[in-house]
Order: sequence, then structure tokens, then C-alpha cells
Amino acid sequence: MYKTVLWEISHLKKLGCRSIPNFIYATRRTHSLGGGDDNPLYVDIPKPCRRKSERKPYPTPMKLLIRRAKAEREARKAEPCRMLEEAPENGLLVPELVEVAHQVYQARGKLLRGLSKLTDAVPIKRCRFCSEVHIAHVGHEIRTCTGPKSGFRSATHVWRRGGIEDVVYFPYCFHLHDRVGKPRVGHDEKSRVLRLPAIVELCIQAGVELKDYPTRRRTKPVYWMDGRIVDFESEKEEEEEKEKEEDDEEQHKERDSQSEELDMQAQSSDDVEENLSELSFNTLESWFEMISGAKKIMKKYSVLTCGYCPEVQVGPKGHKVRMCRASKHQSRNGMHAWQEATIDDLIGPNYVWHAWDPHGPPLVNDLKRYYGKAPAVVELCVQAGAPVPDEYSSMMRLDVVPPDRDEVDLVA
Repeated sequence: MYKTVLWEISHLKKLGCRSIPNFIYATRRTHSLGGGDDNPLYVDIPKPCRRKSERKPYPTPMKLLIRRAKAEREARKAEPCRMLEEAPENGLLVPELVEVAHQVYQARGKLLRGLSKLTDAVPIKRCRFCSEVHIAHVGHEIRTCTGPKSGFRSATHVWRRGGIEDVVYFPYCFHLHDRVGKPRVGHDEKSRVLRLPAIVELCIQAGVELKDYPTRRRTKPVYWMDGRIVDFESEKEEEEEKEKEEDDEEQHKERDSQSEELDMQAQSSDDVEENLSELSFNTLESWFEMISGAKKIMKKYSVLTCGYCPEVQVGPKGHKVRMCRASKHQSRNGMHAWQEATIDDLIGPNYVWHAWDPHGPPLVNDLKRYYGKAPAVVELCVQAGAPVPDEYSSMMRLDVVPPDRDEVDLVA
């Protein structure tokens, strides 16, 4: 049906007809309303940014959270002293997620290396006053600026050159040396505890070993006694663990060095134009690999985010550092309102408007209802030559032909 509609529009424009029938443009609205049930891959464009005073929606319904809390409270009263059997709550690693954590860590490195080369070939524009990003040779004219003095500019953006940090955003969190023994960082410890990207901290807690961020690994599960975690592991066993960890580090280093050599061999070529599409395809693959692996790990390892600000903490509990400056922080004395995090909180996708023709005229504010969106990484790779992923084809609204500026009044 949609191929027929596109053919009719192109045929009418070739004949010089400037007024396209309204029913042709109405197909987008019927598709956006009924496509979610028929097509499981259908995803509409993300909603506008929430107000600063509004709280983030809960991924899990509040009634289910209350039910879980009551069940845990009853289990503690019935058995005050018990050994925790499920990993990673008992301090042990989840064996099937160790390899996934290494894959996510390597995919993140490949993604950053690919983006560093794609940003030289594809121009990136960023607003000077807000966080809006646009990937094209000319910035769009859509009035969505929320920066300072945006009312004097009629909410128009002031564009400047952007970089990798504008394409994908990795929020930082505190590193936990022992996620079970001491899962919370106090306010007085904020200057002594290291901070690192939350996706890296998630991989470390799931099994990745990094020298700069040591982490305690246990061989025996911990016990729960009267609301406290008790560990009966001896010091000798900890020394044996360290020796095993050093051996594992050497194996992982060899594996990483081999993968880096293969990447360097694949990327070493003289002709950049021929390898641009291949590079964009590999970068997009590493993006999906990182996202899918992080979702698997988040099913077992808890990740928390503040309900009002973008702060993230990987671990069973949120930290106690009083650094929140979002709405209603006075009533919380600067403490964060912790809740369950989603993949968008862990890896900021930074949705951008999809440009039909990156070298053509800028997007118009009057036609923004016909434009689609996509994560900045996907938009960058697609403009560099990668095929459009099926997961984002509906979000990018590729089945919509926007009318001209003088046809806006003729479209329903």
C-alpha cells in the first residue's frame, strides 16, 4: 500500500501537480495509530522532553514494587539468618554474563573508534545554548530550543560544530570496590572514590577486570543476618582469588590485544571513500551489540537513576552524595530520588531529527510533524552509508513524504 502511495506522490509531482490529495498524507496517521499491533518492530518517535519539575516514569509499576517489598519483608521475618543463594546478590558472579560483559566492553571501544572516524566525514551540528544535535551540513530550523534567552530568538537554535560527546552520552557513576559489603558511597567519600562511565562499571561488576578499578571477587556466598551482610570468607582464600584474577587478566589482555590487531588490520586502508560504508556498518553493529548486551546484564545487575536528574549509580543501592540540583532537591537535602534505570539512562541515545537529504535545504518548523527521529549514532551511520535498521525504520518515518512549504495548508 505504501509503495503505491509513494508512487502516486512522485507521479503527481512529475506532472507538475502542486496540490497533493489529502488522503495520501493521511496514510501516515493511520499507520502511526494502528501499526503498533500489527508490526512488533514499530516504534513511534520519542515524546518531547519532560518538564524539569516532572519525575521520570517508573519502568516497573508502583503496585508491583510495593508487592515485592512486602514479600521481601515477610521473608526476612520468617528467616532472619539465611544464606543468599542467587547471584549477584550473594556476592558471586553470574557465569553466563561474564562473556557478555567482555563483549559489551569491547563493543564500546569499537563504537568510540568508529565514531571518531565517522565524525570527520559526516558533519555534526550542536546548538550553542541547549543540548539539541543535528547531523547534516546545515542545521534545521525547527524551533525547539530551551536554552537561555530562547524566547528572544523565537526558540530557534544557534548552531556550531559538534563532536563524539554529542552523538552518544555515557553518564558517570562511582566505582564500588565491594558491591555487596559496602554498596553505598557516603557524602564524605565523594572525593576519594573514583568515577567512571556507568557502562564500564556495569561490565566490571559483571566480570571485567581492570587494573585501575580493583573489585573484590568472592568464592563463597554471603549470609544475611538481621538486616546485615556477613562474610565468612578467610584472608587466604582472598589471596588465592587475587592470583586467579591475575591469571584471568593476562588471558583477557591477550584476547583484547588479538581483537585490537584484527581491528587495525581491517581498518588499515588507503581509500577512505570505499571503506566509509563498511566502517559505518561495523560501527552500527557494535552499537547494537553494546545495547543488547547491556540489557541482558541489567536484568541481573541493578542500575539506579535519579528520578529528576541524569545521575546514575550501578549497584544494589544508590549513593548518599548530596549533589542533586534538580527540582525539589531542597526537600531531599540534595539527595537523589533513586529509582530503577532503563537503557536510555545508562547510554544516552540523544535522539535527532532524520534528514532526508543531508546536503539539501534545512528542515522546516512548519513540517516537523512529518519528520522522523532516530538515535544520533544510527543517523550518523545511515548518512555514512549503512543500511537503515528495521528497529528504527518506522521511527525515522521513511514511509512519509513531507509536503512542500506551500502545501502545508492543503494537507489535513
